Amino acid sequence: MLRVGVFGGTFAPVHNGHVAAAKAFMEQMKLDYLFVIPNCIPPHKEPDSFDDPLYRLKMCELAFENIDGVVISDVEISRGGKSYTYDTLKELERPNTRLFLLCGTDMVLSFDTWYRYEDILKMCYPAYVRREDDPVITKRIVAKLGEYYEKHGVMFRKIITEPVKISSTEIKRAVREGRDISAMVPPSVEKFIRENRLYIDRG
Repeated sequence: MLRVGVFGGTFAPVHNGHVAAAKAFMEQMKLDYLFVIPNCIPPHKEPDSFDDPLYRLKMCELAFENIDGVVISDVEISRGGKSYTYDTLKELERPNTRLFLLCGTDMVLSFDTWYRYEDILKMCYPAYVRREDDPVITKRIVAKLGEYYEKHGVMFRKIITEPVKISSTEIKRAVREGRDISAMVPPSVEKFIRENRLYIDRG
């Protein structure tokens, strides 16, 4: 049985927290390989008016280029429109393949609002990684995970890793203000952002 991970998101831009989460996910779930999938249009938030999905795709390629087993997929960008996880998993389903889905904190808390989320829970093994260590949020997550188990009999696996307190919003703000971002993104991603003047006077 092939073990395949799915790690989707906006990645605007991809940063060191994403890379650390992906590595921990691959190791702890013993994945044969991992799809990193930038979305086209995120279904739960408004995209940046200056957003270019192909730039985000390229930055993911740069960030993960030296990590064995990672495949950067344009499946959602090529499909166009709003990117629903259900549709992506349907495309990735194969015989003798077990899919694992990585979620962040915000995704865990809102999972039951996703398009066809009950079907998603039947299609994959969900896992989550924390991006913070706030005890208030911890209580909310524990309650939500208990709710999913009680209603659907599904246990989200926890990926153990040190929380990396970096956000894409913080990176874009730093770029606009002319501050150093070398500690937040891989060197190749920083170079790409600088060369293409991304996030200058943008949200």
